[in-house]
This record gives sequence, structure tokens and C-alpha cells, in this order.
Amino acid sequence: MTAAQAPADAPPTSMTHRQILQAMSGLMAGMFVAILAGTVVSNALPTIIADLGASQSSYTWVVTSELLAMTATVPLWGKLSDLFNKKLLLQLSLGLFVVGSLLAGFSHGVELLIFSRVVQGIGAGGLTALAQVVMASVIPPRRLGKYAGIFGAVFAVGTVAGPLVGGVLVDTSWLGWRWCFFIGVPFALLAIALLQRTLRLPTVKREVRIDWLGAFLIVAGVCALLIWVSLAGNEFDWMSWQTSALAGGGVVLLAGAVFVESRAAEPVIPLGIFRNRTVTLTTVASLFVGVAMFGGTVFLSQYFQISLGKSPTVAGLMSLPMILGLLVSSTVAGQVISRTGRWKRYLVAGAVVMAVGLGLLSTIDAGTDFAVLSLFMAILGIGVGMLMQNLVLAAQNDVPAAELGTATSVLSFFRSMGGTIGTSVLGAILANRVADEMARGLREAGITAPDGAGETRVPDMSTLPAPMRALVEHAYGVATADLFLIATPFALLALVAVVFLKEKPLKTTSGMERLAEESAAAQVADGAGPAAGRDSVAPVA
Repeated sequence: MTAAQAPADAPPTSMTHRQILQAMSGLMAGMFVAILAGTVVSNALPTIIADLGASQSSYTWVVTSELLAMTATVPLWGKLSDLFNKKLLLQLSLGLFVVGSLLAGFSHGVELLIFSRVVQGIGAGGLTALAQVVMASVIPPRRLGKYAGIFGAVFAVGTVAGPLVGGVLVDTSWLGWRWCFFIGVPFALLAIALLQRTLRLPTVKREVRIDWLGAFLIVAGVCALLIWVSLAGNEFDWMSWQTSALAGGGVVLLAGAVFVESRAAEPVIPLGIFRNRTVTLTTVASLFVGVAMFGGTVFLSQYFQISLGKSPTVAGLMSLPMILGLLVSSTVAGQVISRTGRWKRYLVAGAVVMAVGLGLLSTIDAGTDFAVLSLFMAILGIGVGMLMQNLVLAAQNDVPAAELGTATSVLSFFRSMGGTIGTSVLGAILANRVADEMARGLREAGITAPDGAGETRVPDMSTLPAPMRALVEHAYGVATADLFLIATPFALLALVAVVFLKEKPLKTTSGMERLAEESAAAQVADGAGPAAGRDSVAPVA
């Protein structure tokens, strides 16, 4: 059914500014929940693991399980959004997040905690993919920039403020670590209610064929590779039989997924989408942004606490310059893009500024003044704010409406993949660099290393004597700077990908309107009336 033939009670295919803001309230609450799930526990994990009596291996899996589930399921949620009602899928993902959060908060054993993090990750994967898909469905690309800037700001606040919230909860005796999981539940329930009340989307009714084999191969292959990069260098050596099994198995599974997807009637990730130059280049840029941004900044909280000697709460507050930089740049760039329709210059500028920020942060050490550090972090935040969300805008503008979900989820998937790889690999580099610096410092000072000094576990600074404390602070300062130096070339590779993008005018119709137009055009091309068409658009309350 086309827009012209819709019944009188059908929702309009174009939403007013007020309706968009109302719908975005639910989307923003959902997005904040998704980001908070992965970041709020970072400062609380040492306390959680100690309280549950778990091991260092369990510590790793509490972090990795949520990230694995989120990254691996993003493409599946994106594909489902092209086949089923987006609002119901959003509410389902929020429901999964609530269940996972409650299970985690009431956990009295690490096994249940890890399982609950998997459930949280599946829900967070849906929220990450679907929020941007829904935005593209109701907002024309020409107007999307100013709204995308708001979502970029929410992403920044959730990413950087999460550790601050977690630190405060742990440091507050009458709350404790369990509230790191409970705190997201009210936001999720509020998002479900707001979406039910404010979001009106048509459902594209079509014959559905879900490629279950392709979905299994993609999830299994991605999980094998992510488990490898998450544990290699910590649980086993990079050159070991475990590496051969996980890396080799992951490559074989993904090769099988490519074979299946190339022949499936409804592939989870249509390989033909990569024939679109814009999608391919923005995907590559998103991967490198994930490596550079997440791989570098995830260790800043550790640098604040160990190298600078700050508490978890203060460490969270010290990240505010990066939040503010990202907030201002994403909002301003989005407004200007919506007004002018020009977007490439802001992507290029964002990649340049991000690379400069990473390069400046590669000069820090244990004695860096906080004012200088704040400037460097603000520069990095400004670059990421101009770049990250607008990559999605460029891709959504250049694909058919029926592929909005797939294109959006592909970018989110590769950005999360890059972040996972960057975090894991740079974490291993950090551990080795700290060990080398500690060994060198002990030799130069003529100090006999205490038992366990060569281990890669995070030290308890309060128990160290003054000479060892100074060595540890210096080692973590030098090692953290090296991580930003290693991340800088990846930002430059993102810049190269962005430079080769071809700027195309932003469309002035929303995804719903484009879908109706494309459906009508396909019916005309087939010489059939609306009733004979393969797809139809039906209203949903």
C-alpha cells in the first residue's frame, strides 16, 4: 500500500518536528541504556570480582561476554529491522536489557553474572543498531544531521560518564556495585513507555526468509575472532595452538558465511551492499575509528587512577573535557550540516582533528599537567564528534530505504569490532610495555623486584612502598602514551577512507517516504497494481 492509498487512520509518512523530538526521547533513553551497559561497570569490576570471590579469568569474561554478544548480534538486529516492525524490535531489545540487568544485579555467583552480561549484550546490540535505523526511517537525511548530533552527544555521555557513575556507586556505601546494573532499568522502562506512546512507524509486510545458517556462521565466526583477540596475550600466547584454533576457525566460519550469504535469498548481510562505494568507505572508516577511539581512550581511566593516583570518582570527572568536546562538536556539526547540506568537509576535519588529538595524547606521562591533558582530550573529543555519527549519515543517505537497517548495522558492527580488537590488542601491548618499563626501572634503581612484580595484573597502589609506587606510576604513564601513538596511524587510515568519499546531496525525504516511493516504482516497473506487489506498507499504532 502506498502513501496515497493509506487508510484514513494511517500515520503520516513524515513526522513533524515535535513528533520527532517526542520519538527521540525514547530513542535517546534507549541509546543511553545501551552505552551505559558497557561502561558503567569498568571502575566497579575489581570490587565486583572480589565480592564474588572470582578469578582474573572471570574478570576478563565479565567484560568480554557483553561486548561479544553486542558486536555479534548487531547485524542480525539490523536485518530483522528490514523485515519486521522496528518499534517492536526496539522494545524487545529493551526488555532483554532489563532482564539481563536484573539478573546481573541479583547475581551471587560469577557464572550467573557472565550469563546475564550476555543477555545484556544481546539487548544492547539491538538498541545500538535499531536506534539509528529508526532515526533514518522518520527523519530525512537533510534534517538528520542536527538530530544525529544529539545522539552523538548521548553516545559520548554514556561512554565517558559511565565509569564516573560506576565509581560513585561503588564508593557510596549504601548503594554498592549491584546498582551499577540496577541503574539502567528505570531508563529502559522509561524508553519502552515513551516509544509505545510517541513512535509511529509503518510495517513493511513482505514474504520473510531468514538466513539462519548465514546468521549462525557470522555469529560463530565473529565470536571466535573476538575471543581470540580478547584473550591472546593474557590467557595464552599470541603464537599458540589456541590462537591457531580460534583464529583459523573464525576465518573458516566467516569464509563459509560469505559463501552462504552470496547465495541466500534474504542474506543477513547482503554482500551487494559493499558495491556501494559510500557504504564500503564509511565501513572501513568506522572500523579504524573504533580501533583508534575505543582502543586508546578505554585505558584513560586506568591512567588516571594508577599513574596520576586519582580515585574512581575523580577519574570519571577527569574525562569531562573529552565529553564536552564531543558534545559541542557533534551538535554544532549536525546543525551546520542540516542547514547547508554539505557533510564531507566535516568528516575530513573530524578525522584530522582526531589524529591530532591522539598524537598529542601520545606525549603524556605521569607528570603531565591536568590543564594540558584536558586540552588534548578536548581536541580528541572534537574530532570524534565531527566524524563518528556523520559516517552513519553519509551511508544512510546513499542506500535504498529497504537497506537502511542493514547499512546502519554494518557500520555499527564494524565500529564495535574495531573497538574490541583495539581494546584487546592495545591492552596486551600495555601489559607488556608496563612489564618492560618496570623491569628497566628496577634495574636502574638497583631494587630487588618483590614477588609478583613481573605479573601483568593491575597493582594495588595503596600497598606499594614509595619507590615502587613511583616506578609503577611512570611505567603506566609511558605505556598509556605509547597506546595513543599506536592508535594515531589508524586515525590517519580513517582519514584516507573519508577523503575518497564522494559527497552526494542529502535527501529531503525520510526513510518511510522513500520506502513508499521505491515500492510504488517497483510495482509500476513490474506492471502490477499495489495489490499484486511483493511488499506493502501497513500502518502500526
